[in-house]
Amino acid sequence: MDTPIATLQQASTLLAGLATLPFEALTDEETCSLTGLIEQVGRSIDTLRARSAAEVDDRSRFELGRAGLSSRLGHRRSVHLLEQLTRVSSSEAARRIRLGTAIRPRRTLDGRVMVPAHPHVAAAMIAGTLGVDAAAQIVRCLDQAAPHTAHPDQLDPAEKHLVETARVESADIVAVYARVQREALDPDGTRPRENELRDRRRFSLGREAHGLTTFAGACDPVNAALLRAAFTESSSPKVTPRFLSDEDRARATVTHSTVDGEVIERIVDPRTREQRQHDVFVGLMTAGLRSTGLEPGGMRSTATIVAVVQLADLENTSLDRGIAWLDDVDEPVSVDTVRELACDADIVHVLLGSFGQILALGSTQRLFTSAQRRALAVRDGGCVWPQCTAPPSWCQAHHVQESGEGGATHTDNGVLLCAAHHHMLHSSHFTMKMVNAKPQLLAPPWLDPEQLWRGLGRARVSMGRPGGREPG
Repeated sequence: MDTPIATLQQASTLLAGLATLPFEALTDEETCSLTGLIEQVGRSIDTLRARSAAEVDDRSRFELGRAGLSSRLGHRRSVHLLEQLTRVSSSEAARRIRLGTAIRPRRTLDGRVMVPAHPHVAAAMIAGTLGVDAAAQIVRCLDQAAPHTAHPDQLDPAEKHLVETARVESADIVAVYARVQREALDPDGTRPRENELRDRRRFSLGREAHGLTTFAGACDPVNAALLRAAFTESSSPKVTPRFLSDEDRARATVTHSTVDGEVIERIVDPRTREQRQHDVFVGLMTAGLRSTGLEPGGMRSTATIVAVVQLADLENTSLDRGIAWLDDVDEPVSVDTVRELACDADIVHVLLGSFGQILALGSTQRLFTSAQRRALAVRDGGCVWPQCTAPPSWCQAHHVQESGEGGATHTDNGVLLCAAHHHMLHSSHFTMKMVNAKPQLLAPPWLDPEQLWRGLGRARVSMGRPGGREPG
């Protein structure tokens, strides 16, 4: 009887022979059928890759010490041994280990064998009906939900549903379904995960090499939506190319004459997509640096963000439930974040019913004008949050009574808040109101047992008064 190694060697020889198949000689029907069969075979190979990677990892686990497989072969970690054996990247080796661990049978300390952590994913991968891309998304989202779900028994039907979805939908669509299931299973809602992503934001500037300096980073879903919207709108073929250098503009200008002798000039953008995005990013940053302190929020983006949300979620006033989807961003955000974003950015709400039907298409929220922002800067002196020293140029204008609830875009209903405290107000149990056209803040009971409304603002003109603030 052939061993697994001998069987795979025979299969490898057969597949190597098929690699030179003359695809150009096939009919359209044969090409389509062959493409599907190749994917089927590839899925079986991918399953074997994941399972073998998990086995290498298990035989190299920490408690085995120097007796572990990777240690005996001169590697500190199993992922490094897998790199040597397969010559794949470190990230690919780690991905195979994670997925393989999720679908391999589990063993207890007394040697008993248990079903895999994700049995439906394992069965579908072995049957060749589930690809690794969709499987990895299902495993990732369900593992994120598992520590937080109030009903662990709901994980199994959710996994089964996602695997069945993957039989008829692409991996990208399955990823969306997986995120929706993750949010539905997590009783804490989207906000905690959203805050975690926000805390992981970063930007780094590298060293110069060959005249160029690299930069890299990661941003949360809201700022990703802002950047993508800015890139998309600035790169639209319907608008004049933005942020062109003089040299690029000279190369981009094309002229031609009409039959009447009229000379028409038009601009054909000569830049690549990556170059356009670079120039938009630097152009927006430069515009912000050039803004004056008298114009808080002067770096306001011209981009419009589309937020898709179900009406039931929008009407739910609880901070910890309900999700929304920002245009061109895969990760969902909380409905409360959409309300926060609407204060200081152009945003369109698309309201959906329970069956996905469009109920309403909102217009962009009205923003505070430059004159109103200057007035707020005079009155508030910067971020109004207690002990915050952020100047007006760092602040955003916030509607105390939300625009969606009928709040006017007027200085009597607006305050300046820095980005951090703006986010805090929307995501916490602090309450703000206006009294005599000035803001007051109420802390939650566990912070202020007396429940006193406290006047806000630190305008310099009133700092000579007792207490350093005007009376509320």
